[in-house]
Amino acid sequence: MSTHAAARVAAPTRREQILREAARLFAERGFHGVGVDEIGAAVGISGPGLYRHFPGKDAMLAELLVGISERLLEGGRLRVSQDAADGDGSPRALLDALIEGHIDFALDDRPLITLHDRELDRLRDTDRKRVRRLQRQYVEVWVGVVRELYPDVAEDEARVTVHAVFGLLNSTPHLARPEALPDRAATAALLHRLARGAFEAAAAPR
Repeated sequence: MSTHAAARVAAPTRREQILREAARLFAERGFHGVGVDEIGAAVGISGPGLYRHFPGKDAMLAELLVGISERLLEGGRLRVSQDAADGDGSPRALLDALIEGHIDFALDDRPLITLHDRELDRLRDTDRKRVRRLQRQYVEVWVGVVRELYPDVAEDEARVTVHAVFGLLNSTPHLARPEALPDRAATAALLHRLARGAFEAAAAPR
């Protein structure tokens, strides 16, 4: 594939552009603090033009929160299966792959973390239940790998530890000055060490 073809494939669609800007604006000013016209202006179209892509702000919010939950679950399953097939397949390597994937999310999709924390209850009941179901499945992917690596850790303790690690990694949007962080690679490495340390602590002898 040529460079130009690859660029065309990688270019975000208008729908993706709308969702990205909606996530940023919702995270910055709250769901009710942002109008359709402002989202349209951020992507260079009229507010009413958004209705060719979404029926309204509620649909954007639902697609953002359901979509990221689906992406995390699919990405987690894919990383585990790919590493098992192409890597050394050890539980340690599988856990590292999961941690790396979630760190990418925590560093690159901070507005979505803020949205989840603040706006999840605004979803319709069916969408909120779908998000919760996807999240539970994602947790179980991690729990299975953690118990392979640390078989002496009870299932409920493994689950609690996974949730604690998610809380640690998902804290990135709450930094007052994200620009004060080390560069991305250093931040990712630090988060990875902290996550592994949490699992090691859970497996430590009592």
